[in-house]
Amino acid sequence: MTNSFTPQPSAPTNLTLTTTKVANALPDDSYQLALTIAEAADDRKGRDIVILNVAEVSYITDYFVIVSGFSHVQVKAIARSIEDKVQTQWQRPPLQLEGQAEGSWVLIDYGDVIAHIFMPQEREFYNLEAFWGHAERIPFTVSQLTRDSVQ
Repeated sequence: MTNSFTPQPSAPTNLTLTTTKVANALPDDSYQLALTIAEAADDRKGRDIVILNVAEVSYITDYFVIVSGFSHVQVKAIARSIEDKVQTQWQRPPLQLEGQAEGSWVLIDYGDVIAHIFMPQEREFYNLEAFWGHAERIPFTVSQLTRDSVQ
């Protein structure tokens, strides 16, 4: 299955997405991959990490991992952290990587899981959590408590 998406002309990015859901991925594998991505984002101090199970409401993918970075440099660092951790733990390169040069919205497509790393204003503009509001939210506990107790 292939789907193409081009944002509205007024959108702040010229992102074009073509994705193919990984047919042979087990649901548990997809979930574990989503957790790995969320952990990698947290490793680079990504905030407001949300995992959405969109498998029942989308044919494109099983999970979205949505995260905020607060500078273009941080957004790019989160994206690199995700790529490195997934490559190390899963031996999987992304099927598609978009937005790395701009650093406002980086999309990393692994087929069964898609990571969206946003600057806050882009995240608010696209509001994927509301658009996919009928999808199940998966709890993800960040290491914020650990960081706060160390400081």
